[in-house]
Amino acid sequence: MARINENYTRLPGSYLFSDIAKRVSAFTTANPDRSIIRLGIGDVTRPLAPSVISALHQAVAEQAESATFRGYGPELGYDFLRQKIADVHYGRLGVKIETDEIFVSDGAKSDTGNIGDIFAADSTVAVCDPVYPVYVDTNAMAGRAGHYQSSGHWDRILYLPCTQENGFIPEIPGPHVPAPELIYLCFPNNPTGSTISAIDLRDWVDYARRNGSVIFYDAAYEAYITEDLPHSIYEIEGARECAIEFCSFSKTAGFTGIRLGFTVVPKELRIGGVALNSLWARRQSTKFNGASYLTQRAGEAVYSEQGQKEIRETIAYYQDNARVIREGLLAMGWSVFGGKNAPYIWLKTPQNLSSWGFFDLLLNKAGVVGTPGSGFGPAGEGYFRLTAFGSAENTATAIERIRTLF
Repeated sequence: MARINENYTRLPGSYLFSDIAKRVSAFTTANPDRSIIRLGIGDVTRPLAPSVISALHQAVAEQAESATFRGYGPELGYDFLRQKIADVHYGRLGVKIETDEIFVSDGAKSDTGNIGDIFAADSTVAVCDPVYPVYVDTNAMAGRAGHYQSSGHWDRILYLPCTQENGFIPEIPGPHVPAPELIYLCFPNNPTGSTISAIDLRDWVDYARRNGSVIFYDAAYEAYITEDLPHSIYEIEGARECAIEFCSFSKTAGFTGIRLGFTVVPKELRIGGVALNSLWARRQSTKFNGASYLTQRAGEAVYSEQGQKEIRETIAYYQDNARVIREGLLAMGWSVFGGKNAPYIWLKTPQNLSSWGFFDLLLNKAGVVGTPGSGFGPAGEGYFRLTAFGSAENTATAIERIRTLF
């Protein structure tokens, strides 16, 4: 008789954003005349840049001719895109990355979820709390998380509290806490919008090197950094020996619908003499057939001089939305975080409302959708996330609705 992976049965409920979608769908069905402003899920609303559209059209035209038709591509990414990533994305930071250390994929979400495949099934894991749910859920699926507790924690995961008191920056575990083998860090952070200084990031790199840990560094939102902060963990000396970095075109260039990202695995990163670069290459070439040629040509256009100019304009648009949300809520006297170097605004729920209680109130009374902080972990209870990815008009309207409600 076939057997299931029982780790899936231990997962609590459904995926956070699926829960939100169900509640919003029920509301719109019951209230078809009510307008909804969605500032919950981090999906973009601006169209793709003209340079990207042009590259897509050109790539489609190539597929119509025998001489330029492309079928299966290289599983790890076309050289034309990997070279652009090395030269432009990392070159602007003064960071040297080789093309064969870059693995092109269909998005950072997939890679952060799949990276665990190349590590031992009983590896110990540390995550921030609150945290992007994919990090926790995929380790639970793999059997690393243990058992789900009534506290909302898994008993084999080390949670690193990120609170207002510590600036939403995780603290290095104390000397009496066994060092986790795998450490997830995300900066600018989803969901809190917090950033990490070079000094604090260096502490984590030094800690990982001392203990033989590997850092999974999710840099999906680095393009939103405006202050003097690290955009890549590889700006920190020694990080090539202990860190894997994940990057995305979704929020940087609006690729949420066409899917593109990349992961960097430095060749210096080894465990017991085994190069993780080779293991990830083996995993990807076996389980993944590569991002489409069309999408990768679009990604290449992002790194053109004109493409960089165009996406900066789009990012500035979302950054202004973040400013409108942040300043509007601060003017109401609320406790608000993030929104400066990140597209996310993290706020303390007013009137001691629970996260889901605030969600229901905003949806039913203001027609505004956000994300309950408790969906990101127990430390997120009493907080709420809004995104800057709506239109400027809807963003301003949403803040006005919230102001009128309170």
